[in-house]
Amino acid sequence: MATGARLVRASEVHFSRSGLSTGRYRLLVDLEDSGGEKSPSQLAKSLDVSRATVTGLVSGLEREGLVARRASAEDGRGAVVVLTARGARQLRDMAADHFARLESLVDGLTADERGLFLDLLERITRRIGALTAE
Repeated sequence: MATGARLVRASEVHFSRSGLSTGRYRLLVDLEDSGGEKSPSQLAKSLDVSRATVTGLVSGLEREGLVARRASAEDGRGAVVVLTARGARQLRDMAADHFARLESLVDGLTADERGLFLDLLERITRRIGALTAE
């Protein structure tokens, strides 16, 4: 658990260099991976956070011009969050440094160890609900 807490703190320091938080970065990446737009409820589900958390993240990102809200083409009553060109550019600009830093986290592991590490993380992630189960 201590390692997880340290990783969370280090991630916040890392993303703050680009003016982001971990949550804001994850939202931008989720939008990028989804073709550039998603509804707030879809974002909440994929990020595994509350709708209120998404609203807060989107509001901050919108103020910075990294995302925009617009009416849904499918449902005129609903809205979607759209990754702006500025948001996509920010992700591109930070990508090389971000992935180099991620690589440095595991550069002491062999290829086999990296594969095992990823497998173990995936398996633990699938069982994370055990911590909150009644």
